[in-house]
Amino acid sequence: MAAYDRVLVEITGGVGTLTLNRPEKLNALDRQLCGELTDALRMLAQSDAVRTIVITGAGRAFCAGADLAVLAADGPALVAAGKDVALAIRGAPQPVLAVVHGAAAGGGANLALACDYRIASDQAAIGQVFHRLGLVPDWGGSFFLPRLVGTSKALELVWSARMVPAVEALVLGLFDRVVPHAELAAEARRLAELWAGQPVAAVRRAKEALYVSERHPLAAMLDLEIAHQNELFASPEARARIAGGASLAKGSR
Repeated sequence: MAAYDRVLVEITGGVGTLTLNRPEKLNALDRQLCGELTDALRMLAQSDAVRTIVITGAGRAFCAGADLAVLAADGPALVAAGKDVALAIRGAPQPVLAVVHGAAAGGGANLALACDYRIASDQAAIGQVFHRLGLVPDWGGSFFLPRLVGTSKALELVWSARMVPAVEALVLGLFDRVVPHAELAAEARRLAELWAGQPVAAVRRAKEALYVSERHPLAAMLDLEIAHQNELFASPEARARIAGGASLAKGSR
């Protein structure tokens, strides 16, 4: 496994965890962190040992966005890196879970929004703070935000440049689940392991289909469902699970 400085990588029980590791800078993004994050994401996406990917941050923040100490000089490179990271997350066949325990601001907010699901601490907050610097959302914010909250609410969040507390973020759909801070790590691990324990091919086809549906009509999706289902019907895992379906149903009561 590659060795990194600004990203910690751990693989256990089918879960690959990427921890942004600049706690003294609130995990602010610089060129090195962006490069390591992109490389680590691609590595986990290609690993047969990884069935779920988790992204979180060290210290008290998830990610404070761009490192202001280098933004003036490296701004264009940091913005371009957001494209690589967002596409790596959405292109990963595995579920990608953001675990947000503190502030997620600017590019850090949109790093979380790029993930398939966001579980957060009740002490977390998330915000499109770009206007504070005279900038506009990057790292996919103009794509992810209106799809989650609607266009008018997305505009309000961008124009106000405010940090949204966890409870409001849950209501808006910026966070998918909020739990007490002390329970976040355990609940995130339980969720990641649950997904990692599901049939790999089925999980990956579901992710593919649900994102493809954003740009395809119903008829095309029905055809894709037929193709996927016929493929999975022939898989050994589906055959075994279908054959044992009666006992599985009985055990679920």
